[in-house]
Amino acid sequence: MTKRNAPQGFATRAIHHAYDPQDNEGALTPPLHLTSTFTFETAQAGGEMFAGDRVGHIYSRISNPTCDLLEQRIATLEGAEAGLALASGMGGITATLWTLLSPGDELIVDKTLYGCTFAFMQHGLAKWGVTITHVDMTNIENLRAAVSDKTRVVYFETPANPNMAILDIRAIAETAHQNGALVAVDNTFASPINQKPLELGADLVLHSATKYLGGHSDLTAGALMTFASLAKPVVAWRKNLGQLIAPETAALLSRSLRTLPLRVRQHNENAMAVAQAMEQHPKVTKVHYPGLPSFEGHDLAKQQMTGFGGMLSIEVDGGQQAAEKVADSLKVFLLATSLGGVESLVSQPSATSHHGLSRE
Repeated sequence: MTKRNAPQGFATRAIHHAYDPQDNEGALTPPLHLTSTFTFETAQAGGEMFAGDRVGHIYSRISNPTCDLLEQRIATLEGAEAGLALASGMGGITATLWTLLSPGDELIVDKTLYGCTFAFMQHGLAKWGVTITHVDMTNIENLRAAVSDKTRVVYFETPANPNMAILDIRAIAETAHQNGALVAVDNTFASPINQKPLELGADLVLHSATKYLGGHSDLTAGALMTFASLAKPVVAWRKNLGQLIAPETAALLSRSLRTLPLRVRQHNENAMAVAQAMEQHPKVTKVHYPGLPSFEGHDLAKQQMTGFGGMLSIEVDGGQQAAEKVADSLKVFLLATSLGGVESLVSQPSATSHHGLSRE
């Protein structure tokens, strides 16, 4: 029999964490707070809230009870002190990096990145005097050779989009911390079910919550999980840039988190079946899936992941035109650029999500 004071499991926290129905007139489902602004008990109380001397809500661009509950839940899913919910995954990435970096700083990033992340770094951060250094971090020696006293942040995805490259979170964190740099990991492709970067030494974890966390292809959101000291300054950027998640979206996302463990478990199983089938297909020249023993990063994936996710990529005989024909001929997989939903989707990254990158 389980002790009443035993730590709650992941699924239990996803459903119940930080909410008591008796504090909300017995409502089983947390209420949706649809309000743009909040009243103050007194003028003095309002002034104290604006000054940061009193806890409370002022305006829904800054905070909202529905969003607060979501943030407490996403924090506990990653085992973080603090969680921030934002209007999109890119909202999370931009707010975080604008906060952490200043002109003259260096940002080291892996060579494999989501296209919009790459564009923001090259055309946003670089424009304001931040040095962007691309390093193939699948070999830790490359990072050790590149990091310097100007390096403020080391940023990467694992598994990476779109080739599923697996990077050693623990080794990268050790190398970065020895040089005084912070480590930010995009954990979108893994989800908190399959991988916990903070436990492996990362300082910040980012998600496109549109994907697995949302899981139904009906919302757009982002999430940051980190230490309270790192989250606090990001809140100011999020407020001034208008990047807080909308309460309606926060309520939908909270709903989705309740089934996250079940959905990811099925993603893992389905993707493995597809990957194994593709590996046997005579016209498929390569399958990129961390769960396959033939995958280059399989052993590392087994060490730092508990499941391998629902994403895979394949290379087909005949190049781009052949790949287009395959995508156009599928009957169940739909042509769209997203992931993590209940539908099966297919895309060609070189022509869609990564079209802004050079051929190399």
